Amino acid sequence: MKVNSIFAALLLLVAGLQTAMAQKMIVTLNDNSKVTYSISQVKEVSFVESDEHEYVDLGLPSGTKWATCNVGANSPEEYGDYFAWGETAPKDYYDWSTYKWCKGSDNTMTKYCANSSYGYNGFTDNLTELQPEDDAATANWGSPWRMPSLDQIKELFNSSYTTTEWTTLNDVYGRKITSKSNGNSIFLPAAGYRWRDELGRAGSYGYYWSSSLYPSRGGYAYGMYFYSGSWYWGGDYYRRSGRSVRAVCP
Repeated sequence: MKVNSIFAALLLLVAGLQTAMAQKMIVTLNDNSKVTYSISQVKEVSFVESDEHEYVDLGLPSGTKWATCNVGANSPEEYGDYFAWGETAPKDYYDWSTYKWCKGSDNTMTKYCANSSYGYNGFTDNLTELQPEDDAATANWGSPWRMPSLDQIKELFNSSYTTTEWTTLNDVYGRKITSKSNGNSIFLPAAGYRWRDELGRAGSYGYYWSSSLYPSRGGYAYGMYFYSGSWYWGGDYYRRSGRSVRAVCP
C-alpha cells in the first residue's frame, strides 16, 4: 500500500524528536482507529515496499475488482511480463516448441483440451478454465488474484457500465476504461505481444489473456485486443504467444 509522503515525513520527524514536547507518536489507521506509542518505545521508523497489489472498484455488477497494473509491472503504464496461456513465467522464446502444454504443435495438447482433434493421441480433459496453478495472476500474486474470465472481460468493456478511450499515460499509449457508476478508471497499456523472440506492435496494440479456453479449437484461448480505433474480444488467439495479464479479484 502507498503511504502519503507528507504523512510519512511527519512520522519520521516525530520519531526523531527528543524534546519534552514530543512524548507520544499517534498513528491513525484507515478505519480511523489510533495506535499510540511513547517516543521512548520507538527506535526507528522505516518504510518498505509492500507486496500487496492494488485494485480499482469500477462498480461492475459482478463486483469484480481490476488490478491497477499488469502482472510483472509496478505502475499502470508499465508493460509488465508476457505469458503464454496456461504458463506462469515469462520466457525468451514463444512457440509451440517451447509451450508447456503440448508436444510441439497445436494439435498435440496435453492439458486444457475439449476437442480430441487437438489433443495428443486424442487426449481430452474438458478443462475450459485455467486451474490456479496454471494461472499467471494467481501463481505470481497469490490468491484471490486470478486472470479474468471471458465474461469478466466482456463486462469490463460493456458500454452499459464503462466508457473506453485511447489515450496516453506518462507518454505510454493504451486504453483508459472508466466506470459510468463511480468515475473510477484503469489504464491498460498497449504492450503488444511476444512471438518467438520478437516483440510486436508494442505502443500501438494491446493483447490480454482471459482464463477461458476456446473449446472447439484446443490450441486457442479467449482474450481481447485493442488499438486506437476500437477493441475486440475473441477466441482465435494461439496459446503459444506471449500476452499481457491484468489480474482481477472478487
